[in-house]
Amino acid sequence: MVPTSTPTPDSNSLAIEVLPNRQALGQAAAAAAAARLKALAEQHDSLAVIFATGESQLATLRALTAAPGVPWNRITGFHMDEYLGISEDHPASFRHYLRENLVRHVPFRSFHFIEGSEEVAEKTCAEYAALLQAHRPLLCLLGIGENGHLAFNDPAEADFHDPVDAKVVRLDAVCRRQQVNEGWFASLDEVPSRAITLTIPALMRVPELILSVPGERKAGIVSRTLTEAESTACPATILRRHPRATLYLDADSAAKLAPGPK
Repeated sequence: MVPTSTPTPDSNSLAIEVLPNRQALGQAAAAAAAARLKALAEQHDSLAVIFATGESQLATLRALTAAPGVPWNRITGFHMDEYLGISEDHPASFRHYLRENLVRHVPFRSFHFIEGSEEVAEKTCAEYAALLQAHRPLLCLLGIGENGHLAFNDPAEADFHDPVDAKVVRLDAVCRRQQVNEGWFASLDEVPSRAITLTIPALMRVPELILSVPGERKAGIVSRTLTEAESTACPATILRRHPRATLYLDADSAAKLAPGPK
């Protein structure tokens, strides 16, 4: 896919919080999420939330599952993506990750997992998209990939005007190498080449986004996200158009940002 862009140099509603380290980032992002979930529970009998996976989310999820007073029994959970062709018991499966780091720790009302079967992938996409439409998530916790992807919308697959909410994609080399560098797979050959992902319009439709993006490997893409023209060459640039998104960084991931005014 040829990168598409929308030149909007003055369009930037993305809020930024810089914390001293990964643990502080996780605590701050989790505190914001917990506060929003409590507030939303005062307005809604039930609510849906989308959760990301990966190394970047661990500190946030640990702090959030330990936070008091979160109305988990009124929350229906979704996730953003899943590899095709690995079982739910594989250590790198996002179903496995979410069960180990989130679902088994708190009493969700329900949690809808994306199945990773290649044989029924298109059917899974359609059914998961229908679930999202029915539940209309109000909050999404996510990150940014080293290639700027949101969920598994790598640059060659990203579409800011995607007509569907979930689709099958092919993962690029940068994305797959990130999975090895984070320790989920022993080698590049072990990383699946295809996955199911929620699309960018499906994510941007969620009223509030909380992004946890720690670590020095993310410094370059954080800078690109905030300074490049909006383009699918760096899918995360579209975040600047979201009316209520907050980007939580640590000192390492913020290292390449220009210093603010004193």
